[in-house]
Amino acid sequence: MCTAGTYCPRCGRDASLYALVEGACGDCLGKDILLDGMVRCGAYDKVLRDIILAFKNGRTELDVVLSHLTNSTFEGSPFFEQVEVLVPVPLHWTRRLIRGYNQAAILAHQLRHPEAKVCKALARVRRTAAQTAMASAAGRLRNVTGAFALRSGVAVKGRSICLIDDIKTTGATLNECARVLKRAGAREVYALVLAVAGQSRGF
Repeated sequence: MCTAGTYCPRCGRDASLYALVEGACGDCLGKDILLDGMVRCGAYDKVLRDIILAFKNGRTELDVVLSHLTNSTFEGSPFFEQVEVLVPVPLHWTRRLIRGYNQAAILAHQLRHPEAKVCKALARVRRTAAQTAMASAAGRLRNVTGAFALRSGVAVKGRSICLIDDIKTTGATLNECARVLKRAGAREVYALVLAVAGQSRGF
C-alpha cells in the first residue's frame, strides 16, 4: 500500500540519498526549517491519500491500519530513542467541535514508546483557513504565523519532542509549532507524519 521511499530527513520531500548535502535536499537548504528531523510513512498519493482523507472525515476505525504504519516508521526513525514527549498538532477548538476529534491526537495515542508520553503541549489560539486553501507557500506561512501557543503549566524546557500530524505539505504548520516549542526551551523538535504532499512546491 505504501512505502516511505527515499526522502529528505529534514523536510520529508522525495529526494535521492545521493542528492542530499549535509543531510538536506537542495530544496530545503538555506530555508529556516526549525525541525531537527522528520520521518514519514509515505507520500500523499493513491491508496494512502484515500485512507487519510477517510480518516479525517469520520472513519476513525482506520486508526488500526494507520497505527501499524506510524509505529513502524517511528520505531525505525533515527530519533526514536531520544524522544521524551509526543505532541499532536492541535486543531482550533471550533474545528475540533465540528469534526469531533483531532486525528493527530488519535495517531499520537497509538504510538508505542517505552518512555515517551503524549502531551497536549500546544494550543491553536487562532482559527486559520485550511492550508489547502492557500495558493502559495508564502500564504501558508502567513496563515499559521502566531496561530499556536504553549499551554499554561506545560514545561518543555530541555525536552526532546516529536510532533505528530497527518499530512505535511509546505511544512509551515510544523515549523510554527517547532518555533513555539523551541522558544519555550525544547532541546530538539522532530516530526512524524503519515504523508508528505505537495512535492512540486517549495517549503
